Amino acid sequence: MRTPIITPSRRLRPRSEPRARTQEGDNLLGAGLMMLSATATVSNDTAMKFVSQALPLSEAMFIRGLIIMTLLWLLARRDGGMVWWPERPRDRWLLALRSIGEVGATVLYLSALQHMEIGMLSAIMQSLPLLIMLAAAIVYGDRLGWRRMVAVAVGVAGVVMIVRPGTDAFDLWSLMGLGAVLFILLRDLVTRSLGREIRTSTIAFNAALGVTIAGVFLPSALPWRVPTTGEFGLLSLAAGLLMVGYISAVATMRVGEVGFVAPFRYTQLIVAGILGFIVFGERPDGWTLAGAALIVSAGLYSIWRETRLRKAP
Repeated sequence: MRTPIITPSRRLRPRSEPRARTQEGDNLLGAGLMMLSATATVSNDTAMKFVSQALPLSEAMFIRGLIIMTLLWLLARRDGGMVWWPERPRDRWLLALRSIGEVGATVLYLSALQHMEIGMLSAIMQSLPLLIMLAAAIVYGDRLGWRRMVAVAVGVAGVVMIVRPGTDAFDLWSLMGLGAVLFILLRDLVTRSLGREIRTSTIAFNAALGVTIAGVFLPSALPWRVPTTGEFGLLSLAAGLLMVGYISAVATMRVGEVGFVAPFRYTQLIVAGILGFIVFGERPDGWTLAGAALIVSAGLYSIWRETRLRKAP
């Protein structure tokens, strides 16, 4: 019998994570890695937003993709080489579907980032953990109590407050930001279905390859040109930051207790607000701040609730 999505029981432990076995200092290390991941990711977004104001976005994606693929290949070579072709046909299809999710998310996110405030877009992205929790309950049958269902609803309400459908604040770029969330949701759900023998380097390289190829075919109002030294430097910096963000995000989940380190992902909102103000002079309005507060509150409650259930006998 399929496990019900919503259960009134308070004593059912979520199946997503085993009880963590941590050593002294692991939680602090995990929190530091989470903040590093959040800071590196937003810094990459800032560099891409800045450079794509003059350089075609498609070209910026292509150049950054080539740099990331080179870095991933070097890392994979150090770890024993790249596995180019999974043995199981099912994993090949899943890997292709995941790449579609990665490409769709990257194209829509960077397109929206060109025209939206980085703090506003980052706030929308913070709804992802809540939506992934809901989607995992629907697709995989993970147990989800009514309290966390309410938290998901509160998080969605926060997103609605930020994009404000029916007002001048809601436009094509807001839709692209929401579309990016859905593609990332697809990507993460598919990732969970991949065989454990598929190396992280293989998954990341396929995603980078898809995004790089998409940059070639992405329509652009501006002609491609040779980037200046400063533009190439910013793209190289963005690629390096994205790699740091990705590696530290993976390492975070292997260190410390998830319930302790997960709240530190909201460092991304603080960093996005600071960089948005310093680099682009952005000042989020009251609706955006209120919506972000709802999303963060709902996310923190969900983390607290899952941690409590996991520790229950």
